Formats: sequence, structure tokens, C-alpha cells
Amino acid sequence: MRDMNGLFRLRTVVSPIYEENCYIVARPGRNDCVVIDPGLDPHAIISGLEEEELAPAMILNTHGHADHIAGNATLKEAYPGAPLVIGRNDERMLSDPVLNLSAHSGFPVTSPPADSLVAEGDILEIAGFQWEVLDIPGHSPGHVVFLQRFPTGQVAVFGGDVLFRGSIGRTDFPGGDHEALIRGIRRKLFTLPEDTVVYPGHGPVTTVAREMRSNPFCGLE
Repeated sequence: MRDMNGLFRLRTVVSPIYEENCYIVARPGRNDCVVIDPGLDPHAIISGLEEEELAPAMILNTHGHADHIAGNATLKEAYPGAPLVIGRNDERMLSDPVLNLSAHSGFPVTSPPADSLVAEGDILEIAGFQWEVLDIPGHSPGHVVFLQRFPTGQVAVFGGDVLFRGSIGRTDFPGGDHEALIRGIRRKLFTLPEDTVVYPGHGPVTTVAREMRSNPFCGLE
């Protein structure tokens, strides 16, 4: 795992086909962790957990599209005590391959039901973290992001398919809303400190400052 300035440890597992980023996040010195968006290669995620001698205390889904929930069942089977969490307006996508966009892919995806539903303003205290929940719909109706503030003033956002380096999440899927997505990014992410690091659901990490200044879809300059 990479040490992120002593604030947390991070391992990224990139699943094939859609190159989706699953994140394993842990505090230094702890053997519990949070798994965010387990994708289409859950066995690689479990191998990573075992290599790091970590056990998930919670499984977080930023949204309900198949490439971000495909590993839920395998993770829940391996770690049944880890509650599964998703935004309340994406709950239906867990069990419905049509809604989660996998029905016509040749490998329809279903997930166990959520153990907890979250919405903006909720705080999840788990594995030594306090995760703030923000609602940023547009890519999906109930998309949420998970935000961590550190005593140093630094902020990390695990943002799913909201904001990418130089791009944004698609809004042409059922339930998409381009204007809502842009509004959410500008009002909720671009108001964070400029050095906020965004860990997206696909592609490389970025910062609020970089996207404010250069993102062709939602930048402010």
C-alpha cells in the first residue's frame, strides 16, 4: 500500500474491461479498512486485503452501476460482518441488472442488499475515519461521494464517476442529468480547498485546483 503522507494508506485495484478503480483505504497501524467500489475483479481485491493483512470494516458504493458493485457479493461472502453502504436513491440498482446497466452485457450483475443507505450530511465513523457523505447526482440518480477531512487541513474525496482528470461522468445513461452533475461539482467539490485530492472511479487521481482551471466540461476558468 502507498503511504499518503502518514494520513492513510491506499491500495488501488483496477478491474479489467472498464478499468474501474476500487480503493482499499486504511489508517496507519490498523488492520481494519474500508473498501470503496469493489468492481469486476473481486478476487484481486481479496488478494490485496490478504497481502496487506487487512479486513474490511465497511464496503462503500459511490453508485449502483455494475462496474462499481460487481464485487459486492464476493466481498460480502468473504467478509459477512462488513456492512454494505450505498446512496438511498441508487439502492434499486443493486438488485436490478437493467438499472445497473449489466442486463445486456452478457454477465448480468446483482448485489446483496444494502445494510445501510446514506444521504448528504451523514457521517460514517468506521476504521478510524469519519466519512462525510455528499449527494452529487447526475451520472446516476443517487450518486454519492465520500469525503475525508484530516487535522492537517487536507481533504480527500473518493468520488466515483462524478469528476475525472479532464472529464466528468457520463450523463447519457438512464437517470442521468448533465446539469445536475455540473451543478453538484461546482457547488460541492469546487468549494473544497484547492489542494483537495480526488480519487475517481476511473483513471488517475486529480485535484480540485486542476479541474477548476482546466476541465473542459466544468472548469471555472
